[in-house]
Parts: sequence; structure tokens; C-alpha cells
Amino acid sequence: MERAVSISISGWIVIGLIAGWLTGKLTRGRGFGCLANVILGLVGALLGGWIFTKLGIFGGGFLYSLAAATVGAVVLVSVARMFGGDK
Repeated sequence: MERAVSISISGWIVIGLIAGWLTGKLTRGRGFGCLANVILGLVGALLGGWIFTKLGIFGGGFLYSLAAATVGAVVLVSVARMFGGDK
């Protein structure tokens, strides 16, 4: 049981890292650093999952999780830049 949890957590970290990196590329920025990108991707995964559910988009697996995380992270970055300004 403990091994399954660690694989799941490491999987989410990988998805968060990739989603954070993709978000930096999609929003024409350099990102916020490795740790911040992972956190952005993980929080984006939650937000993206909620957005996908509200839009009626359901799925599973790596690509679905990556897409949801990236969409959520892009929304987070867009909102942050709207209120914080883009420097």
C-alpha cells in the first residue's frame, strides 16, 4: 500500500512539473522556477479537473491529467497576471 501511494505522489509531481513547464511556454513566460512550476501544475490539476467536470469532459490517464493540469495552470497564471501585472 505504501508503495502505491509513493508512485501516485511521484506521478502527480511529474504531471505538475510538465504542466508547469507547458504553462510557462503557453503563456510566453519563463515560469516561476522549478518548485513553483510543480506547485502551479498541481494546483492547476485540481482547478483543471473542476473546469473539465463543469464542461462535461471526463477521462482518465496521463494525457487527461496533463491536459487538465495545464488548463488549470494557464487559468491560474492568467488570473495572477491580471491582478499582479506582467513584468
